[in-house]
Amino acid sequence: MDIDINIKVKVWRQKGPKEKGHFEIYELKNISQGSSFLEMIDILNEQLINGGEEPVVFDHDCREGICGICSLYINGYPHGPDEDITTCQLHMRKFNEGDTITIEPWRSAGFPVIKDLMVDRTAFDTIIQAGGYVSVNTGGAPDANSLPIPKHNAEAAMDAAACIGCGACVAACKNGSAMLFVSAKVTQLALLPQGRTEAMKRAKSMVAKMDELGFGNCTNTGACEVECPKNISITNIARLNYEFLNAKIRD
Repeated sequence: MDIDINIKVKVWRQKGPKEKGHFEIYELKNISQGSSFLEMIDILNEQLINGGEEPVVFDHDCREGICGICSLYINGYPHGPDEDITTCQLHMRKFNEGDTITIEPWRSAGFPVIKDLMVDRTAFDTIIQAGGYVSVNTGGAPDANSLPIPKHNAEAAMDAAACIGCGACVAACKNGSAMLFVSAKVTQLALLPQGRTEAMKRAKSMVAKMDELGFGNCTNTGACEVECPKNISITNIARLNYEFLNAKIRD
């Protein structure tokens, strides 16, 4: 049975990208444990607006664990202290009466803060534009059965394609590395015949763009895999390394 709890939230407030940020503590009373975490922030913002204060800026869209935009660092965990979920799927029943909940934006050179809890996530879009696509002739789509693909390859490609680009891997990594994200996007195409034509160019271009945008290096701590809401495996990083080194050797 869900009950109402009284909590405090310690929220990162920052007026703009070049402004110095700080934490503010707010008290919230009678928050139902059946509420989602984002609903709790909605209640906080309503309270702030009614009090003549500026609401907390945060990202959200589908609220169904699909888009990955609800990227918050909660009590030291990307997406909060629950497994295999995005922030919008986190519920207040994970917290108790009297808790103080610390809420921060993603911390990465590649994701600069826009305002409060909202970060600029266009770096991931730029990496995708560098090579996360396939070039095909337009026209009628061929029959799927005309391109036989081994079952294990198809399943691995689909598993990699489950990445929603939320950035939890970057937030969890002590180096701020985007290797799990990039490796997932490379793997989903590298395992399929449609993606082989541009495979070498893709790996080099996406890794180069990742480095250019300020993401750190991978040291294989595995924190990215643990915190990924879609269970993307770090075995994809091994495949990215293979594709990248193969491309460099052929050069």
